[in-house]
Amino acid sequence: MPQMSDQQLAGVLDNVVGVINPVLDVLAERDPLGLKDHTFHDHDHPDSRLQQAQHAAAQLLDAADWPGTQGWSRRPIHKRASWWVTRIGALNTGAVAFPGVFGVWAKRLPITPYLGFANQAMVLVAIAREYGVTDRDRQVALLAAVLCGRDITPKDLDGESAEALLAEPEERRKSVLGGIWEAAKLLRAVDDEFQKRPQPFALFRMLGYIPLIGAPATYVGERLALSHAAKLGEKWLQARGLTTATRS
Repeated sequence: MPQMSDQQLAGVLDNVVGVINPVLDVLAERDPLGLKDHTFHDHDHPDSRLQQAQHAAAQLLDAADWPGTQGWSRRPIHKRASWWVTRIGALNTGAVAFPGVFGVWAKRLPITPYLGFANQAMVLVAIAREYGVTDRDRQVALLAAVLCGRDITPKDLDGESAEALLAEPEERRKSVLGGIWEAAKLLRAVDDEFQKRPQPFALFRMLGYIPLIGAPATYVGERLALSHAAKLGEKWLQARGLTTATRS
C-alpha cells in the first residue's frame, strides 16, 4: 500500500485537531456551575448549605489544579503543560488500555492503536495551546512531526477537511472520551502511520496479549509512551521558538 501524501495526511490530522480543540475548550474555559470562581476566595458560606457544597466541590477542583482555578493560575507554564499529561492523559490512557483486558482477542479488533494515537494527539495539542500555539496549521504540523515523523508545511493544507468537520454535529465533540473516540475513528485512514508514533516498550506490548494483565500492562506502556510523546512535542516547539510565550 503506497504511503499517504503529505497533503492527505495533513487533511486527516486537520480533522483530528478540529475534534480535539473543542474538547479542550470545554475543559479549559467552561464553568457551568461557577466552581472555578469559588477557588479564588476562602469564604465557605456558613449560611447556605448549597453554597457550602459548591465551595467544597470548588476546593477539590482547585486541589487538582484544574484549568481556570486559583491553583492553575499559580502553576508556571511548563507545569501547566505537564498537567495535561499527568491528569487528562492518564484518564484517556485508561480508555486506551481497557481493551487489553481481553488479551490477544483485543488484537483481532485493533482499537488500541487508534485510541493511543488519538490520546497522544490530544495531549500534544493541549501542550501546544499552553505555549500559546493555537494556530491550527502549526498544531497539525506538530502532530505530523511527533506522531508520524513527517514534515508538513502550510501548503499541504487545502481547507477541505476543515469544511467537512464543520458539518459534524457539535454535540459529538463535547466530552474528553467522546473526543478521543471521534479522533480515533478519523484515524482509520492513517493505519500505516500508527507505528511511527511513540510506542510502548516491547515488553508491555507482549504482556498486552495476555488476558486480564493485558489492560494494566497496556496502561503502563501507553502511559510511558505518552510521556515520551509529550517531551518530543515540547522539543519540537522549543526548536521553533514557540515555548517562549507567556500566559497568565
